[in-house]
Amino acid sequence: MTQNFHQFTATSLQGKEIAMESYKGKVVLVVNTASKCGLTPQYEGLEKLYKTYKDQGLVILGFPCNQFANQEPGDAKEISEGCLINYGVSFPMFSKVNVNGPTAHPIYKYLKAELPGFPGNSIKWNFGKFLVDKNGNPVKRFSPYTVPEKLTKDIEKLLKA
Repeated sequence: MTQNFHQFTATSLQGKEIAMESYKGKVVLVVNTASKCGLTPQYEGLEKLYKTYKDQGLVILGFPCNQFANQEPGDAKEISEGCLINYGVSFPMFSKVNVNGPTAHPIYKYLKAELPGFPGNSIKWNFGKFLVDKNGNPVKRFSPYTVPEKLTKDIEKLLKA
């Protein structure tokens, strides 16, 4: 059987196991996040995207990661408070994961295999983004430097599909 995004699970920031299957029928944007990064203000843009499109079927999944210059050192409580207090994040956030190397979360191993980056498959920095269609197929990979506002066209296209 071919692998699909909906076959995976991840642990929420609140410690609950979440099946990606629960996002079937939704367009999913997967983002590795960090709260002490120069790109951290992207939380604001991500939240805006989420608020604009969530009723049409978009969900954004944030995966905090501390693999880049130690920019997500906090525990679940600190991450949660930082996201909420500083950026009003209301989209689902997950517990801290690795996105590169042998201990990378299975979701990231899968997404990188499906949508290889350049050069090499590794995630380059915080706020790398993967867009997954309603059927759980990874469609597009975006650089950490692609601001959330630039994803609008791709998201709208998938929401209408």
